Amino acid sequence: MRFFYCFSICNASFALFCPAMEEADQLCLAAKSGDLKKVQTLIYSGADVTHFDNDGLTPLMHAAKIGNAEIVTALLESGAPWNALSPSNLSAGDFAMEAGHQETFDLLLKTGIQSELILGTIARNQTKNEYSNQEYLQDRVSFSEDKLMDSESKGVMMAWEKPLMEAHAKAICLNGGHILNVGFGMGLVDTAIQRYNPVKHTIIEAHPEVYKRMIESGWGEKENVKIVFGRWQDVLDKLDDNSFDGIFFDTYGEYYEDLREFHQHLPRLLKPDGVYSYFNGFCGSNAFFHVVYCNLVTLEIENLGFSTQLIPLPVKDCLGDEVWEGVKQKYWQLDTYYLPVCQFSD
Repeated sequence: MRFFYCFSICNASFALFCPAMEEADQLCLAAKSGDLKKVQTLIYSGADVTHFDNDGLTPLMHAAKIGNAEIVTALLESGAPWNALSPSNLSAGDFAMEAGHQETFDLLLKTGIQSELILGTIARNQTKNEYSNQEYLQDRVSFSEDKLMDSESKGVMMAWEKPLMEAHAKAICLNGGHILNVGFGMGLVDTAIQRYNPVKHTIIEAHPEVYKRMIESGWGEKENVKIVFGRWQDVLDKLDDNSFDGIFFDTYGEYYEDLREFHQHLPRLLKPDGVYSYFNGFCGSNAFFHVVYCNLVTLEIENLGFSTQLIPLPVKDCLGDEVWEGVKQKYWQLDTYYLPVCQFSD
């Protein structure tokens, strides 16, 4: 149910002292002090713009912290990585965002979006070829009262998401009618959808164990529910054109490229006044990377004729340490979840 994302991230690393490193440290100091001329001179002399100083920060991070847009521009144009991470897992964009340096933040955001539109697609496709959700579909999953996990104890879906799923259901059931959900998981969003009494409720689920549990739980006996077992990539063509008033997409073991592929079907499946939403779980452990992907999805779905509204929902109170007991990794660590509501543009 959670999307995977992939881009090359540079983490802080340290090496033995050498003359080249002395120049790189000088570059960090120049960026930290806001000395544009010295930064330009050091860049021209070949100083390493990817260097991490003893604090684990790059020149770009130092420039972002003080909000010097000119130095940030000079470093980015010289190949400084926008997505490098400090030891505390903060990027230059995070530093600019925390300090409220809007111009610097906008520069880094634009760079991140452009990079992901071009280079990110290549990186994601390479990773997608290495790891397929077919592995997840052949994997064993385990159910408990508050979570669904894969065989590696990674969270597929968890009970803390219930308020989010209820908000998604409310959004896509705005017009009632025929609702489509891709990815059942624990059934949180589908249970919420049923409260709106849709005329027809279609659910696509590909994992055999999840499907079996759906049947055992009586979902196949509900009069207004139609269960389609299989991967959405294999069954969407069997669904009627312009037949859905609301669509929700939330799969596990897939990547951003899979979401992009699904979006290509939206103009055919969704009614002219329909509402679409998806689980917005990209980069849930880094605030700036999450903003990059929010903007990236919005931009790309606009090219398909949709407008997107991102509704902020606070989730901090839902995520105490006890929530993650027994779970291998925290797939969401941010205080706010941005719920996307997409409709055809006028």
